[in-house]
Amino acid sequence: MSNLRVIRIWIVIFMVGLVVSGVTAFPLEGELRVVSSVLHATPAPEMLPGLVQWIDRVREALIESGAQYPFLAYGTDWLGFAHLVIAVAFIGPLMDPVRNIWVLRFGMIACAMVIPFAFIAGSIRGIPVGWQLIDMSFGVLGVIPLIFAHRRTQRLAALAAPQTVPDTGVEALPGRAQL
Repeated sequence: MSNLRVIRIWIVIFMVGLVVSGVTAFPLEGELRVVSSVLHATPAPEMLPGLVQWIDRVREALIESGAQYPFLAYGTDWLGFAHLVIAVAFIGPLMDPVRNIWVLRFGMIACAMVIPFAFIAGSIRGIPVGWQLIDMSFGVLGVIPLIFAHRRTQRLAALAAPQTVPDTGVEALPGRAQL
């Protein structure tokens, strides 16, 4: 499989992750109703009571705020929209990864920023540490396809770049040893 094809696969994997997490930011109340129902139909309340209590608490908060203050959900609508917009930015490296390697670097930096943000904002907002770790995992998991795409893109750029023979300024053919 060619370098370009592998790079594109890794970028698509990252884009799909962004789109999925973006789209799931819209129907939060309904999603949490389903998750809570499923959890209560399993042994989870006995095995993981803290998790079930947290999911139920968040579900109730979304239901109550949605009933009294539906405009608050507009914030998570914008969160979902931002994920979709960021996914669109990766069309550039999908088409020409070498020229748009900076977008891959931007994505890796953004993934790294998830960790301190989740820790700081999560602590301020009273989010349980376990949930903060789950949020941090999005940055950790998201950076993996970007690292692979970035490394392959660097290799592709090195193969395509003309090289010069030291101290002569003469262009050499890529991949050829010079005497």
